Amino acid sequence: MKPRPAEKDKEVIADLSCGHWNQMNRQQRRHMMRKIQSDDLSLEVVHPDAAGVDIGNESHYVAVPPTRDSQPVRRFGCTTAELKAMADWLKQCGIQTVAMQSTGVYWIAVYDILEAAGLDVYLVNARDTKNLPGRKSDVQESQWLMKLHTYGLLRNSFRPSQEIRTMRTYWRQRNDLVKSASRHIHRIQKALTQMNLQLANVLSDVSGLTGQAIINAILAGERNPYKLAAFRDPRVQASEEQIARSLEGNWQEDLLFVLKQEQDGYEFCQKQMAECDRQLEQYFQRREDRSQGASLPEEKRKTRLKKKNGNKPQFGLRADLFRMTGTDLTQIDSIDVMTATTILSEVGWDMSKWETEDHFVSWLRLCPDNRISGNKIIGKGRLPTNNRVSIALRMAASTLRVSNTYLGAQFRRFRAKLDARVAVKAMAAKLARLVYRMMRYGMKYVDQGAKFYETQHRNLQVKHLKWRAAKLGYQLVQAPST
Repeated sequence: MKPRPAEKDKEVIADLSCGHWNQMNRQQRRHMMRKIQSDDLSLEVVHPDAAGVDIGNESHYVAVPPTRDSQPVRRFGCTTAELKAMADWLKQCGIQTVAMQSTGVYWIAVYDILEAAGLDVYLVNARDTKNLPGRKSDVQESQWLMKLHTYGLLRNSFRPSQEIRTMRTYWRQRNDLVKSASRHIHRIQKALTQMNLQLANVLSDVSGLTGQAIINAILAGERNPYKLAAFRDPRVQASEEQIARSLEGNWQEDLLFVLKQEQDGYEFCQKQMAECDRQLEQYFQRREDRSQGASLPEEKRKTRLKKKNGNKPQFGLRADLFRMTGTDLTQIDSIDVMTATTILSEVGWDMSKWETEDHFVSWLRLCPDNRISGNKIIGKGRLPTNNRVSIALRMAASTLRVSNTYLGAQFRRFRAKLDARVAVKAMAAKLARLVYRMMRYGMKYVDQGAKFYETQHRNLQVKHLKWRAAKLGYQLVQAPST
């Protein structure tokens, strides 16, 4: 967070002629600001009506300025009545803004009640304050948060609106169910292998039609391998004879019990996912239509890695997303409807919360972590993150290596000269910028093809070679075509 100039600094800057200030480069402006601020080392009070809340499991400590109450630090419990009493006390003290740390999920109830009471709540990342010394108790922690927030030294974290949070809850629950179902499938395969039923060697996925039919028949008591192989779907490449040979095993009672338990768990997850789909469909139907009468663009056939569609929602999710946002993010190569839903459920469709696309990329922690001293890069670090949008964009970027598109050609060039992780990160940042432009400005994405990119890149290389040759006193002449 860049420090705000004090009022006196603003007056001094205003006295400078606009032309002189605009003629300065970035280094000269930074030097001028340091010179101006060196005369006044005091901190500017940005939030005079600020309070700090230290979040806990059983209780919360709240600190207000000492001039607002005879007991400036109070302890409140976690019940709804006590949280409402906290909000009333803060309003009685004339508090307008409150800072709190994002501790687990305990802050959510406090945040909602204080926000409903009309207070401006700052959700602060604990990483910004954990390295500062001196605070050894909850009381001191709340007072320290109040002091930092008073001087505007804390950054507010992004929290989407309630409309987006509702969609995010449904979508995250569905993704958790998909992961749970995947764990059940892994344990089903383990039980089958322990019984020497090599079904995974003849079927690509035991969660498909053939695999589920065979497993249900086994649980129903069928043991004849040829009768089990008769459930083969015509699309399966392995023959019935091959499937039958893989189903000759030892039918242990304990492993059959495990198989039944895991199969029941998998079917339960599928049932829960169907309920999530119904809830999501109802949610989209209640949303405002932002498409302004525009028709849904034709779905593009994308050249990408083969991916199963078994976990996709069984309703028109792409059409609902377009109607709700007015933009079809799936027009971007490598971004499918699942990735688009993850992006919209986490950040929403209002990109005005980030001033520029660079701010958005930085918030996703997809920007370089350059350590600069004296206008020189002295080192590079990594920016670890568990942001779901960043993870989804990285996964989408990694599929571009076999794509015959403009973005695919660009990613392959990145991959040729950079480390694999760096290339994926750079391509994910490119996708993030495209998403920002489409959502913020309503721009349309049109793929110009891999050939166009390769021609464009070749022209840039030729231009650069001519410039280097001219700098050395030479002139490049194109060889005649043979």
